Amino acid sequence: MDKLDLERSLAAQYPFVAGVDEVGRGPLAGPVVAAAVILPLDLDFTGVNDSKKLSAKKREALSAYIREHALSYHIFEVDERTIDRINIREATRLAMKGAVEGLSVQPSLVLTDGDLTLDIAFPQRSIVKGDALVCSIGAASILAKVYRDALMAEYAKRYPEYAFERNAGYGTAAHINAIREVGICPIHRRTFVTKFWDGRERH
Repeated sequence: MDKLDLERSLAAQYPFVAGVDEVGRGPLAGPVVAAAVILPLDLDFTGVNDSKKLSAKKREALSAYIREHALSYHIFEVDERTIDRINIREATRLAMKGAVEGLSVQPSLVLTDGDLTLDIAFPQRSIVKGDALVCSIGAASILAKVYRDALMAEYAKRYPEYAFERNAGYGTAAHINAIREVGICPIHRRTFVTKFWDGRERH
């Protein structure tokens, strides 16, 4: 990734560019989490990339660096009940909106990963594969993933049958088998498990 090249090229018109990304669209359990980040243009963010392309150790180190040096960042989650109620696409938009609106520095331009348009009062652009192309979007993807993975590891202590610490709520074979054996727990997305859930619930 060309480090902050896009953000620097936009700086004269848009001095505070916020990158926004989400993690957790596909899992069977847990929230969808979005992060928004405004990075300073005078620092080195080498190593920032699409969070899925980084090792967990590298993501955690970069997340700490981004949190320390960002001009502003905000993380926002939308829970499984809301996902079931409004669908995952709308829940993702809601999470991204919450992340942007939670920034302590008002963005002059918002760059989102993918093809989503947000209901926000700021200029915005969508960039497909932005998490691998734009540094601030990649930084947002790292913050969101590290936050969500830690959250799911905490849920794993409460609901150990599903091994959330390993699958982060995604539909692995072991996770699906656990749903078939013991039913779902409170953080499962009911609209996502209909094919292999028999109606039992674990509290």
